[in-house]
Amino acid sequence: MTSPLLLSDIEKGVLRLILNDPATRNSLSEAMMTALEEALDAAKSDPTVRVITIAANGPAFCSGHNLKEITAHRSDRDRGRAYFAQLMERCSALMLKIAGHPHPIIAEVQGIASAAGCQLVASCDLAIASDAAKFCTPGVDIGLFCSTPMVALSRNVAPKHAMEMLLTGDLIGAQEAWRFGLVNRVVSPNELSTAVFDLATQIAGKSTLTVKTGKQAFHQQRGMNLEDAYALASAIMTENLLAQDAEEGIGAFIEKRRPQWTDR
Repeated sequence: MTSPLLLSDIEKGVLRLILNDPATRNSLSEAMMTALEEALDAAKSDPTVRVITIAANGPAFCSGHNLKEITAHRSDRDRGRAYFAQLMERCSALMLKIAGHPHPIIAEVQGIASAAGCQLVASCDLAIASDAAKFCTPGVDIGLFCSTPMVALSRNVAPKHAMEMLLTGDLIGAQEAWRFGLVNRVVSPNELSTAVFDLATQIAGKSTLTVKTGKQAFHQQRGMNLEDAYALASAIMTENLLAQDAEEGIGAFIEKRRPQWTDR
């Protein structure tokens, strides 16, 4: 029997999604994107899920788009234009789904994250990498500038670092990715899963309402000027202060006890 493209398990509120197509280096094939979309949608309505992690089996985290699928459509009557447009739109929608998801999403990067795979890492809220992991946007080497990966990459790392990766296609190591700001921390391969789970369970112990509010506000204010960002944040803070969890959390802090979250 064929193994599922995406595996999953849940423990202590942490849903772990595992890319499971090592034969294609966990490419973002149409089937893989469907599996990810369905899992992310299901997690929204699952009350047991508080944090999501994305890991992978095999030597690569994710190689990006499946180039064989792309090449197969060059014989279409329009040379693949309609398919290419649909594919890019769909991949962009997946990355937006990650950014807009109510739960924090953490990338667990054990190997190479290339092109749209690097985009996937950059789209996650947090990322922890093995010191064996590597990152690249090598489209320029095959005549295809990584324009869609550029969107997430340029919002995570300094412009000159992003442009160097995009213009050269060179692999960068995990420590350099950390220095660039693409990942939060680097650990040894045998510590990776534990480090990700520990971070995820720490966040899972917070109020889901508070975390959801904060993640949404973070993404909303990034594209605003300073004045508008403060206006938005002030309005969100006011509503947050009226939430039951904020009342409980502040009360618990004053009374020196652990808060009891109701996620309301």
